[in-house]
Amino acid sequence: MRFQRTTKPTLATYILAACFSLTLSFMGTPSAMAQQAKENMKAYPPAAEGMKRFVVFLPEKNNEDDYRVEVQVGKTTEVDAANRYFLAGKLEEETIEGWGFPKYSVKELGPMAGTRIGVDPNAPKVKRFVPIGGEPTLLRYNSKLPLVVYVPTGAEVRVRVWKAEDHSTIANEG
Repeated sequence: MRFQRTTKPTLATYILAACFSLTLSFMGTPSAMAQQAKENMKAYPPAAEGMKRFVVFLPEKNNEDDYRVEVQVGKTTEVDAANRYFLAGKLEEETIEGWGFPKYSVKELGPMAGTRIGVDPNAPKVKRFVPIGGEPTLLRYNSKLPLVVYVPTGAEVRVRVWKAEDHSTIANEG
């Protein structure tokens, strides 16, 4: 018995190809990824009393390892224009039990401190965002999970995305 090669694809071949194509296109679309991130919100509890929950859905990027997300927690307040101010507090990472997803929280914002440059007492005040002091918090960029931050009522959350250069520089031995 000899098998003949046919040039006409069968109906089953068309159906199989269509299903495979739809699966690939659905899984790779940004809206599908955003939908998955929204589905993952089930893992995150609502904010406790006296707290607010902020949620950031990051867009999908090529090579997300080249990106970092800076999270700034603070308040907008009136201060003088000459000094630099910061708040006491700490952004902490916790893992959600049973899910393994990270969440970030600031339990409380402490008092505001700053530099002590002498300023004319009659100088006008300016509205400025005053963040928690210390080194910036850079997190891994991950578009598959929402970035969820819990902060005290009255606090704000700001996010900046950082990107590494496409090339690296060779260090000199010395």
